[in-house]
Amino acid sequence: MISGNHDSPRRLGVNARLIEHAGIHLRTGVDDCDRPAILHDQHGPVAFYGLPYLEPGLVQAHFGTDRASHHAVLSAAMDRVRADLADRPAGTRSVVLAHAFVTGADTSDSERDITAGGVPSVAASVFAGADYVALGHLHRCQKISDRIRYSGSPLAYSFSEAEHPKAMWLIDLDADAVITERKVLCPVPRRLRKVTGTLQELLTSPEYSEYEECWLHITLTDPDRPHMAMERLEQRFPHALKLSFSHERQPGAESYRSRVQGRTDHEIGLGFLHHVTGIPATPAEQDLLHEGLESVRTQAAAREAS
Repeated sequence: MISGNHDSPRRLGVNARLIEHAGIHLRTGVDDCDRPAILHDQHGPVAFYGLPYLEPGLVQAHFGTDRASHHAVLSAAMDRVRADLADRPAGTRSVVLAHAFVTGADTSDSERDITAGGVPSVAASVFAGADYVALGHLHRCQKISDRIRYSGSPLAYSFSEAEHPKAMWLIDLDADAVITERKVLCPVPRRLRKVTGTLQELLTSPEYSEYEECWLHITLTDPDRPHMAMERLEQRFPHALKLSFSHERQPGAESYRSRVQGRTDHEIGLGFLHHVTGIPATPAEQDLLHEGLESVRTQAAAREAS
């Protein structure tokens, strides 16, 4: 098990050496990146390396990298993994567990941004040399390559994942590290759905019966906001989670959320500055804002890590 960007590495790993005797292997710190858990099957040893989420601003000095970027610190961690693997007996297969956003992967609305140095992702080539890479951070089950994959989250955490089937990869490595894969669907305790209509339609129409046991995002189209809409809807749809009103958005108007969708904090800040002053930020001002955002983000990550 490795710690992710939502976890406190220190708290999660406090008893790591103790519970390792029970067969639970935790990797939460930079010192353990090249300390594998060695398991054996009928073909011999398999070395499992755990690379927890590495906040660039906090681990740059440890790795001695020139830049505080995800690519730099993960590359340095993988250099240590490859060095350790080179000293293992011939034929030792390797599996790397890592918490990262790898270029080319598909995101959803529920992942926390991990942008550092203006770049949130790393190239798949960082993990060269590993027989298999099991990735965490993104919530969609997906394949970056045959040897690099995300299983994703077992449950959906935003309505943007409503159409994403939840699954995980079951991987077999033979004696020569040839991969056999199987995609295992996760159980669905309750479907995630979006429905739209007037309050009266949603409360009375038989066509919405199939949604009564779903987790719902409901959008009401009534010209005026109905009184106690959510309370009334919950009588039929007890698992409704989110309520929106389509009339509150003027025709042709774009919501703030849609305007900033996909933009970085730096880009949003520069856009706000331009909106307020009427003048685009100078290069010096852009750099100053970037430094400020990086400082705040690193301080927040340090607090979470403690």
